Amino acid sequence: MSAAQGRRRDPAVEVAVRRPSASARKQPTQLGGKQPIRPGGKQPIRLDRQPTKPARRPTRPARQPKFAGLARSSGLFLLIVAVAALVAAVVGTDLTATGPVVGIASPPWIVRFGIPVLRTLLDLGAVSAAGLGLLSKLVGFDRPERTEKVVARARRLAVWASALWGVAALVSIVMLSVELDPTHAPNPASVWSYITNIAAGKGLLLSAGCALLSFWLARVSVRHGEKVPAELRIGIALFGLLPLPLTGHASNWYYHDLSMVSMELHVVAATAWAGALAAVVVFLAREPALLADALPRFSTLATWCVFVVGFTGIFNGLLELALSPITHLPGSIFTTRYGVLLTAKATCLVIVTVTAVHVRRKIMPRVAAGKRTGIALWCGWEVVTLAAAFGIAVVLTRAPVTPF
Repeated sequence: MSAAQGRRRDPAVEVAVRRPSASARKQPTQLGGKQPIRPGGKQPIRLDRQPTKPARRPTRPARQPKFAGLARSSGLFLLIVAVAALVAAVVGTDLTATGPVVGIASPPWIVRFGIPVLRTLLDLGAVSAAGLGLLSKLVGFDRPERTEKVVARARRLAVWASALWGVAALVSIVMLSVELDPTHAPNPASVWSYITNIAAGKGLLLSAGCALLSFWLARVSVRHGEKVPAELRIGIALFGLLPLPLTGHASNWYYHDLSMVSMELHVVAATAWAGALAAVVVFLAREPALLADALPRFSTLATWCVFVVGFTGIFNGLLELALSPITHLPGSIFTTRYGVLLTAKATCLVIVTVTAVHVRRKIMPRVAAGKRTGIALWCGWEVVTLAAAFGIAVVLTRAPVTPF
């Protein structure tokens, strides 16, 4: 047999080489896209699949803190603040009401309760306008790219606050004219007579004029920003409240000059304190960077305001009780309508002061360090308590120094 014939393969052998054995056919290999079978022959082993990490759950955004532990919405929180002030005014008016006098017509209930409600709304509007102006000073003007978004929202809210202030002042004049003469329906002649003959009417009209000016300045500031000076807006809001105390207990003849100056200082300090605090809580509680800059400045302002409000409030209250010819200190603090209201207002001041000390000592360092704090909770309750104190103060301006 030649060499060429020796190299030729036998057809049977060639077929055996090409065709795998039965055992080989039962065991698929990785060739041809097939995967080896697990021992037991149940599921194939996927060699081409890389081990995957377990899917992560989508992270939820951090929940916003609740203002005073009551509401996450700033609008709802402001509504709660307004309700707290109005409830304090209505309850205080009802508890300190005197009985009807024989021969003198009593005003209807809507007038009796409407006057303190409107005066409370007037105060809330003016305090808000002043506080929103102070917010611009507290956050500063050196970094407008960070502050403009927040301050722009404050300017828009100041428009509504000024409108509330002005409407409440004008309607209060109508209500007071009806209280003066409950037997006749209000008309332009009776309203004008009240304005020209009663000091309270002149004071409310002047306050309404300041509200109108504040409204116009707020509208202009919405369009032109800080080209309208914040100091001007703050000054108009504070000045608009100054005529009102002169028509209340501060109009007493004895120690008139001293009590008048003390009352005006009390109003200005309380307005700046409460307004700035509310603005900081609502607009900066969720802005840690801006809060770290504004809170120390507000703390300095609030410290002075607390001392002025406390000293002038105690002085004015005790002076009013001391000048009463039918009561005597210290018993009149607890036996007269005026004394009980004064005690309630002083209690609110103590609560707010204690809370402010806690914020200054415990929360301010954490704010400066950029840590998460409960400032919305603590300062939110400060705002609610101050709102109740404003409602009590409205009743206090009208309460007689008479025993229950």
